[in-house]
Amino acid sequence: MQQTKASRPKANPHAAPDAGEAEPKARERILQAATRLFCQHGINAVGVDAVVAEAATAKATLYKSFGSKERLVEAVLEREGAAWRDWFLGELLKGEATAQMRLRRIFPVLREWFGDARFFGCPFINAVAEHDKADDRMRQIALAHKKVVLETITRLAAEAGARDPNGAAHQLGVLIDGAIVAAMITKDANVALLAGQTADLLLSGMTAEAA
Repeated sequence: MQQTKASRPKANPHAAPDAGEAEPKARERILQAATRLFCQHGINAVGVDAVVAEAATAKATLYKSFGSKERLVEAVLEREGAAWRDWFLGELLKGEATAQMRLRRIFPVLREWFGDARFFGCPFINAVAEHDKADDRMRQIALAHKKVVLETITRLAAEAGARDPNGAAHQLGVLIDGAIVAAMITKDANVALLAGQTADLLLSGMTAEAA
């Protein structure tokens, strides 16, 4: 998410875009500005005036590109979610390792994220917390993101021999979400290690089941 280490292309500030490129570049500036502001200050605390000022563009361009602030929020979450999943799942799955070893990477990887100066919690958890609890739109967006992550963890749990891979994945998911919230509140990256110790007990029990 904004606070991941995923690289983003940097525009040449001295290059003058031609007319055909001006609008896409303005759209990208709006997305980047909204991501920085929403993640750090909160969605409800940031108005469109602040976004367009940060993006150095016009309010009309924002509405032409996204239609509304709510659609902009959705675009930010979609892109940040994809970037975070690429990074996080990529770290779990890289190289040669057993499924058990990959699962044990979860919390050391999270600790790396928690230690980043741009870590402001999970944008999806934050978005649900900020919005009307009777409105399921943000909840559905968050669940779609979570579903992709849990599908990979479920597959790894099955490969590791868990009797109930889906249940194990959801247990790990609760630990992941709890660690994210605790790290955001305490600003202590080491809460990932505490969650990891609990996860190790779960994973050890899973191995015993498979034996």
